Amino acid sequence: MAEERNIAREFEVLNKYGIHARPAALLVKAAGKFECDIFIGRKGDEVSAKSIMGLLTIEGHQGARLIVRAVGIDAEAALLEISALFENKFFEE
Repeated sequence: MAEERNIAREFEVLNKYGIHARPAALLVKAAGKFECDIFIGRKGDEVSAKSIMGLLTIEGHQGARLIVRAVGIDAEAALLEISALFENKFFEE
């Protein structure tokens, strides 16, 4: 049986307009590929990365530092995919 992982990483929102509808949709699409639970948080608030409405409430403006936490057997793979979205500025620039 595979070991369940609980890992977290901090990311900075680099794209000009932050986490608006399009980046939120990309996050939900990426998160939906994985079995693990994925959460994105800021200042103690945390929402599911599989909820577009939740993602739109986290004040993910440019420069914001967000904690992405994944819990489950495929947590590392999930964080790698989400990391690519942040690093590529959600393909907006």
